[in-house]
Amino acid sequence: MFLIVAALFVQSCHDNDKTPEATRLEVYKDSVSIDALSFQVSSGYYIIGINADADWTASVSDTSWVTISNHAGYGYSDHWSFMRVDVARNLDEARTAQLVIQSGSLSKTITISQAGTGLDPGDPFESAYTFIHNLKLGYNLGNTLDACPSGSWWDQKAPHSVSDWETSWGQPVTTPEIINAIAERGFNVIRVPVTWYVHADENDVIDTEWMNRVEEVVNYVLDAGCYCIINVMHDTGSDGWLRADIDDYPTSTVRFQKFWQQIANRFRNYDDRLLFEAFNEILDNASEWGNPSKSSAYEAINRYEQDFVNTVRATGGNNEYRNLIITTYGAGSTAEKLAGLSVPTDKHPNHILGSVHTYDPYNFCNDNGQYNISVFDSSCEEEVAAVVNRTANRFDQLGIPFIFGEFGAIDEDKTMSERIKYARYVVKQMQARGTTGLWWMGLINRNNLTWYEDEIVSALFESLN
Repeated sequence: MFLIVAALFVQSCHDNDKTPEATRLEVYKDSVSIDALSFQVSSGYYIIGINADADWTASVSDTSWVTISNHAGYGYSDHWSFMRVDVARNLDEARTAQLVIQSGSLSKTITISQAGTGLDPGDPFESAYTFIHNLKLGYNLGNTLDACPSGSWWDQKAPHSVSDWETSWGQPVTTPEIINAIAERGFNVIRVPVTWYVHADENDVIDTEWMNRVEEVVNYVLDAGCYCIINVMHDTGSDGWLRADIDDYPTSTVRFQKFWQQIANRFRNYDDRLLFEAFNEILDNASEWGNPSKSSAYEAINRYEQDFVNTVRATGGNNEYRNLIITTYGAGSTAEKLAGLSVPTDKHPNHILGSVHTYDPYNFCNDNGQYNISVFDSSCEEEVAAVVNRTANRFDQLGIPFIFGEFGAIDEDKTMSERIKYARYVVKQMQARGTTGLWWMGLINRNNLTWYEDEIVSALFESLN
């Protein structure tokens, strides 16, 4: 009798623990029922909700590029389970996979698709995504070919030689040895900012000697085995002539296009290691560094960048496929500035990438007097992560890759240990979102080729995966 009662008790316990029969299985994204997920070429993820009233399991048909955060979960009567679906960057053709979720006799299949590079047959250049994939870290050769001094002291010394211009902001004449030292330290992309308008005549024809010097420095970079970026630099900014103003656009774009036509023609036969960047930190007529007061500023920027793409492509040669860089208002990363950017129409897909600058937190990266931040703490980390993620999310929406064209804790009065914390953290955050950045100057004394901030350089490269 005892054995019979015990057996019934065990059976009763088993029946009470039995998983209920599945009657509900739905998958949601942003509270909308789905049967597919679509990704751009870049790496990314979605959080999906699983509405099931019985335990469930999940599997993916191709785990080489799709990963899921959990492969099983419980059923609930009054709330959902959640899963993160990640995809790796795709440098090949478009691809699909299936995510299958099973709950009892119910099954739900989610088709996961990801765009491919979509390169034209015979395209001789690597795509913008491949370029990003091949980058380690970059360096800005600032205060050199971008120098544009003015004032009576400068005017009294006119005329000026090319080397006078190049050294007027305190840097030495660039030599192959300087570029080689930067490349040998591990930086594999060097941005060479160039200001043009001070080297053009009344008809906007660029001085031949100046163009020759720019080409010479570009060759130093390419000969060192690096990628090179050239741009239109201090033609923008607080003292520049190129403004994010729709009323100025009809006149200014004529000059803008003429400059780019001359630049593109000079470099039309260079290979895909040379990239063009439309312009630097473009501002409106009020020189507003925050969000511009007029939304038409974004319209002006987008028109200039469409003109940039059209002008470069029209010069033919390798410029037909060259990777081109566009940027936001002021190269900023606020939500409004990012939302204001649109991608130009291009005859060849996947040869446009974006760029923004980040010196965040501003009061840590720069000397800001009474508002100075001297310690790179958790609140600083939160701000950096927010900037990187906000920027990455927007460019994922736009469907193009991006870089941080300038970054750095450039206030050298901050302690080295805190700047090292910044360097390590920001590179990790960039890498987590599939991108990298170019440090703004500093680090090396170009006069004697000594790395006076070698600790930061080491921290930057030690943070790479």
